[in-house]
Amino acid sequence: MSRRMEMDYNINRPWETLDDWQKEYIYETEPNKDSFLLCGRQVGKTTAMSIKAVELCMKNFKKGDFILICSITEKQGYHLLAKSLAYAQEKYGKQISKGKLKPTKHIINFKNGTGILSYAAGETGEGLRGYTIKKLMIDEGSRMSDEFFIAVSPMLSVIKGSMDIASTPCGKVGFFYKCSTDTKFKKFYVSAEDCPRHTKEFLKNEKVRLSKLYYAQEYLAVFTDELKRIFEEDLIKKICSLDRISHISHKSKFYIGIDVAGFGGDLCTYEIFEVTMNKDIFQRESITEKRNLTTETSRKILELNMKYNFRKIGVDDGGVGFGVFSELMEYDKTKRKTIALNNASRKTDKEGRKSKKLLKEEMYINLLALMENNKIKLLNDEEVKNSLRTMQFDENGRIFGKDSHIAEGIIRGVWLAEKSKDLNIFVRTF
Repeated sequence: MSRRMEMDYNINRPWETLDDWQKEYIYETEPNKDSFLLCGRQVGKTTAMSIKAVELCMKNFKKGDFILICSITEKQGYHLLAKSLAYAQEKYGKQISKGKLKPTKHIINFKNGTGILSYAAGETGEGLRGYTIKKLMIDEGSRMSDEFFIAVSPMLSVIKGSMDIASTPCGKVGFFYKCSTDTKFKKFYVSAEDCPRHTKEFLKNEKVRLSKLYYAQEYLAVFTDELKRIFEEDLIKKICSLDRISHISHKSKFYIGIDVAGFGGDLCTYEIFEVTMNKDIFQRESITEKRNLTTETSRKILELNMKYNFRKIGVDDGGVGFGVFSELMEYDKTKRKTIALNNASRKTDKEGRKSKKLLKEEMYINLLALMENNKIKLLNDEEVKNSLRTMQFDENGRIFGKDSHIAEGIIRGVWLAEKSKDLNIFVRTF
């Protein structure tokens, strides 16, 4: 086997190269023991939970026992369930039910009568009431509301089920932080600097790119009070209230903000906004795609432009986004509409003179001000809400987010839409 093939084999079969803590969590922890996993980014917590779910069903649970995997969004839940299915197919392929009970995006049934369910938590967990669960596995628990845990905790009580909760930290608040001091949990602390899959060069670059506090939270898995959320939960619930509509009024003005995924990213987002005749700003669509070639991203923007006839197109022209920006400037239908809005572009005054830098922070402050003044409505979409939830700022006002792709597109689309209205909004700084 060549070195490249060996690497691909290990990537596709992570159970072949488990870390010591993963082996302890999967194979040595008592089946009914509550576990708390405080982890840095990309250390293998999702892999460990997906494997453990299958092993519990195969070796420890009896007919009628089910595991429920919960995550913030459906995409995260599907990802974890897909990993469980891949492992089950490799190790216990003949034990997976077929026919009417074959695997779906929400469930894996096994012939012994056990199974693994996967659903999004939502804001309150109300949709999960009614299940009786032997093991509840929660991914990204630091981002979930206390209402969610109130809703799901009773489902474990009847059959004396247990909970495994994993996440990177997000401040010394909420249920997840409380679990860190609860003695009933078996605790696993995993820093990214202890993970053999992270190279020293990558982590060194991340230390330079990120603030000290944000690096400590995301990679060292340290709880800190100094990092603050930009958008509070009550504000998100209030503003993210729109349903998608099928009819488009061509009397309205449409704007789009695009976040072009970099080589290290995984999502390209297209965030579309309407400025109505009443000068309200409504988000009409949020589209995410796995990272494409720049030509494919440009083609998607052209397709959307045919539908919405955008007044302005906001693109982050930094990094790989420059390729998309350059391509849009070559098309007659987009070259006069396309505006470069990267993280350090420049404002231009009425005489065309360059003035001060327009920083990413200013676009976030602009969005926050609109939300606080009830001048905007966003989609009632879990992906949108989750992206806003993850955005934080440090003591120097620098902004970061674990799932920032959608938020980055939103701030650009909103910036263009808001500036078209000449609104006088009170703006504060962090």
